[in-house]
Amino acid sequence: MRKRTPPRRIAKPQPLGPVMTYAVDGLTHEAKGVARLQGKVTFIEGALPGETVTAQVTKAGRRFDEAVLKDILEPSPDRMDPACSHFHQCGGCSFQHLTNEKQLAAKADWLQGQLRHLITTQDLELLSDVSIGYRRRARLSIHRKNGKTVLGYRGKASNDIVSIERCIVLTERLQKVFASLKSALLEDELAVILGHIELLEDTKGVSVVFRLTSPLVNELKKQWDNWAQAQDVSVYWQAPKSSKADVTLDSMRYYDLKDRDLGEIRLIYHPQDFTQVNATMNQKMVTQAMDWLNLNDQDVVLDLFCGVGNFSLPLAQRARTVIGVELQESMVDHARKNAQLNHMDNVSFIAADLTKSFQNELSNEQVTKVLLDPPRAGAFEFLDSIIKIGPIQILYVSCNASTLARDAEYLVAKGYRVLRVSLMDMFPQTSHVETMMLLQKKK
Repeated sequence: MRKRTPPRRIAKPQPLGPVMTYAVDGLTHEAKGVARLQGKVTFIEGALPGETVTAQVTKAGRRFDEAVLKDILEPSPDRMDPACSHFHQCGGCSFQHLTNEKQLAAKADWLQGQLRHLITTQDLELLSDVSIGYRRRARLSIHRKNGKTVLGYRGKASNDIVSIERCIVLTERLQKVFASLKSALLEDELAVILGHIELLEDTKGVSVVFRLTSPLVNELKKQWDNWAQAQDVSVYWQAPKSSKADVTLDSMRYYDLKDRDLGEIRLIYHPQDFTQVNATMNQKMVTQAMDWLNLNDQDVVLDLFCGVGNFSLPLAQRARTVIGVELQESMVDHARKNAQLNHMDNVSFIAADLTKSFQNELSNEQVTKVLLDPPRAGAFEFLDSIIKIGPIQILYVSCNASTLARDAEYLVAKGYRVLRVSLMDMFPQTSHVETMMLLQKKK
């Protein structure tokens, strides 16, 4: 996700009351089973629809309870053994005990519920790919306890770090680097001065970002530079109190996007810039956006939250003019370099705060279409600015269906109608849902 929030201290739930038997008849977006006992709803971690289970309440509320699964008396035919040995402890993947087909069905059902006031006649389209080995970037937590190094992810409903031996959703190359990294760190003094580690794979190869909490001595840096050379990876060092690793133009990362008709685009970026974690799905998403917008050489497109040009440059291959808007000036600089790198002179980029009026920054050309890909909070604060521009079509890419529903309902009330909606399974094995919605201005 684009916006990082500081970790919250999460108290471990404590069992309350006796173990009881439940008939599970539903599933929440977070993969919790839904059961009803004596008229009260209970959410049960790990239970699936159609199962009879025993569970113990850990949190009692006026309207609903939360419970921990104790035993499965009658399993669902859709239940499967999780492929990951860390499934029951790790907080990363919540759907691995459900078949891939049913995972998608559960996500589609939840998304349709979120958008129930908007999609009454449209079919929910599906965009998906492989369910494991897809994740090209990950953030690892590291902790030293009793002289031992623990490297992995946060646990379920906990800030405890789960030691991970193998993460099956990482790309194959990242899994190998992760294994080598963990082995090298076990007895190494670098582990003492690390806050976290970021893994990344792109067209350029694999990189590792080390977030330092104390200054790094040259001898230790040389040792890890040798490790990086042996593993054929790039290493970046983020100094204490620095917001990002120091990266030169020559050491920037890059990835490629391919257009089936117009060739290839290369995008350079800082290793800690926002990019989608699923490279294959990102390519499919960009291709679908181009198909849905059906651009021609008369279109003027406004790309909001444009980043380094992930949508802007493909749009510019087909439209007359593209204007990208992004808050972070460093990403705008990278987007401009990407336009130059790909020899595109019909795309420009603006650094602007989209929560404020940005219309004065635009050219006098009439914008015909808008693409926006906001963070989880959505786009409500500047929807009126978009409406004033009066685009014929708005393509909304969202990582939070509830804020998408809120924003789209407002746009419909202001004279737009929903044409198409797609569920994009960007994060298989997890509960996260990405959505693409195309809205058309009513005549």
